[in-house]
Amino acid sequence: MEAEGEARPGGRLVAQRIRKEYPAPGGPLVVIEDVSLDLGPGEALAILGPSGSGKSTLLNILGGLEPPSAGTVTLAGADPYRLSEPEQARFRNESVGFVFQEHYLLPQLTLLENVLLPAVVRSDRSSGGYEERARALLDRVGLGARLAHLPSELSGGERQRGALARALIGRPALVLADEPTGNLDRKSAAEVGEMLLALGREEGTILIVVTHSMELARGFSLKARLESGRLELGSWQSEGGS
Repeated sequence: MEAEGEARPGGRLVAQRIRKEYPAPGGPLVVIEDVSLDLGPGEALAILGPSGSGKSTLLNILGGLEPPSAGTVTLAGADPYRLSEPEQARFRNESVGFVFQEHYLLPQLTLLENVLLPAVVRSDRSSGGYEERARALLDRVGLGARLAHLPSELSGGERQRGALARALIGRPALVLADEPTGNLDRKSAAEVGEMLLALGREEGTILIVVTHSMELARGFSLKARLESGRLELGSWQSEGGS
């Protein structure tokens, strides 16, 4: 087992010919069709697309939350959908960090306690080591003086920066962010977007963000558009529609 505070070796995220469908009157409803990805440590991908195009569903599949109807997903060589339910839960806790449009910080816990929450169930937890990392992450996102504050005492941008620190506490190989700036004003959104990219590079994690915001996507070297279930890689300069 690695020592507390050491970086976990990175690994590639490989998705091959992912398909997702749901039962529907008249035949299956196909949400994702023939999507493949291959990303390595430190790479950052922004996925644009209209509402209902399957962006959140794709993130759920990549993060081990929802199995594909066909195709495979591996992260550092591990296929979460071949694991038992307890092993899947451990995989998500140790290998994947999630950032959502809502911060989902628990209102009764301080900011520091919220960031430490994913470490509570880890088999290698050491409160001293993880607390030191949590404090360092919160300092890195500009919240070093806000450790004892409750979420209700923080601004929207501060809460989302705290959620980012929480996603990174376990040194995940993959961070998935679903509209992470969707509820923020323009200034706060820019700050959170910059921190996402900077911390992804510093931590050597794979970062995938789905967003409607072209301003956020412009900072990513890799961009794609998901529409009608299909993913088209490219360099998008404008985002029409939504």
